[in-house]
Amino acid sequence: MRELGFLSFVPNHGGTDGAAAALEDGLRLFETAERFGYGTGWVRGRHFEPFLTSPMTFFAAAAQRTSTIGFGTAVLGMRYEDPVRLAEDASTVDLLSGGRVQLGISTGIAGYGPILDPVFGSVDRSFRDEAEARAGRLLEVLQGEPLGSAGKGYESIPAGADLTLQPLSAGLRERVWRGGGSMATAVRTAEKGLLLHCSTLNTEDTGAPFAEAQADQVAAYRERFAELHPERTPKVAVGRIVVPLLDEHDRAVHEEFLTGYAAGMDDEGRPLSGPPFRFSSVLSGEPAAIVDALLADPAVTAADELVVTLPANGDAASHERILRIVAEEIAPALRA
Repeated sequence: MRELGFLSFVPNHGGTDGAAAALEDGLRLFETAERFGYGTGWVRGRHFEPFLTSPMTFFAAAAQRTSTIGFGTAVLGMRYEDPVRLAEDASTVDLLSGGRVQLGISTGIAGYGPILDPVFGSVDRSFRDEAEARAGRLLEVLQGEPLGSAGKGYESIPAGADLTLQPLSAGLRERVWRGGGSMATAVRTAEKGLLLHCSTLNTEDTGAPFAEAQADQVAAYRERFAELHPERTPKVAVGRIVVPLLDEHDRAVHEEFLTGYAAGMDDEGRPLSGPPFRFSSVLSGEPAAIVDALLADPAVTAADELVVTLPANGDAASHERILRIVAEEIAPALRA
């Protein structure tokens, strides 16, 4: 592990009246993380949930209050994104921030289709085919490829000119990540020349322990990437839920989350109900024990970046405390 990042849902526990304060807490978290030396702050994009729903708008504000930390999406489901508009927003924020956007995408979860399709609009293609088509279009747009013609002229664009992304941030295409979860996805990510972001979820159950299966995905990704893109350097980020417990106050703050997380799955991370996914366990307890667990994790040791995934239901103070303890007492031991 060479780099340290974190992932926040930017939760809003206060309803409509608390929405502005929740966003402010999220911005302060990015400022705090930068002071602690985190390289990237990752966020989810969650539609209609009490979490962050507009990452690029949030990043534009965060860029004005920080100077070095990167801004990553982990990850945006492309089924419900407009690729041209997303490219315009991401490229604009990338330029405003001095090249700090890490654009993570995925197909999304097909099981949400019956709920979200009526809201965002139905399509003729399958969920996956539509998401893949939009992801491919996004890459074309970010590459600066012609998207259409101005015809007889369009506003300030002369007749016959190509329509291309404006503004174009030339380096952003090389900072597009794909959310992993299966061997097939890892290989496709390499084939498309994208960076690989592995979270706390595997979308397939191979029978192997969670971390071993994820490490196999990372190895397959690196091998295929080197084969097809020898001139470039692949990059892998791996997320783990890390909850240091230094005293009784920490235990009381996180007890509900730790108990609820464990209660929803068996000892090997299989949900007691729901799809056949696998989830990583929560790494909690004394920092030394967490260090040992991370060093024994083959996916983490194979990664370029460890992403500390913060509990979704924690408050701002508890999240800042986790980031501080990890930066001061865990990360140094991992880099030793």
